[in-house]
Amino acid sequence: MRIGVIVAMDKELRQLQSLFTSDDIIIQKSGIGKVNAAIQAVEMIHQFKPDVIISSGCAGGNGNDINIQDIVVSSKLAYHDVYCGTAIDNTTVYGQVQGLPLFYEADPKLLDKAMKTGAKPGLIVTGDWFVDSKDKMREIIGHFPDAKAVDMESAAIAQACYINKVPFISFRVISDIPLRDTDASMYHDFWNTIADNSFLVTKTFIESL
Repeated sequence: MRIGVIVAMDKELRQLQSLFTSDDIIIQKSGIGKVNAAIQAVEMIHQFKPDVIISSGCAGGNGNDINIQDIVVSSKLAYHDVYCGTAIDNTTVYGQVQGLPLFYEADPKLLDKAMKTGAKPGLIVTGDWFVDSKDKMREIIGHFPDAKAVDMESAAIAQACYINKVPFISFRVISDIPLRDTDASMYHDFWNTIADNSFLVTKTFIESL
């Protein structure tokens, strides 16, 4: 099985590359944000033809049951910053790209294996916004109250995989809880103190495939 892994940042790339040696596991950096992530996903699909694509990285967390260093795995994914309006199609809702699903569902077999690693399943929402204020997080959760994690890449990769019919799943280690923080200090502390051990769940999952 050929497995593609996409991360956003150099620090994530270095951590995951240190865990794998197989040529069948392709780990690449996309850069931050939806467009970078989608471009990388499509290039990976065309160049390497992976059987599965995994997004791995960090995210802001939400919910009373979510804490820093928890791993959220995507049961489904959506955009928190997309609105196509109602002028042409009044059935399209907030978060939905017209003509595509509101939610991108994780591959059931991948999700079943992922849950055996101890990762917490839930909705991951994506947008081009680093959430560094409580007000912004409240706005996002107002649209998606069930969201467990907020990131800047996962749903874009999910959309590219949906269009190209490639199974996809996202793992996000929680680096901060915006509604419990005021100045993103949790995020910076995460990278300074505990990030080195945070991607082992992704490794365990890949080894189970």
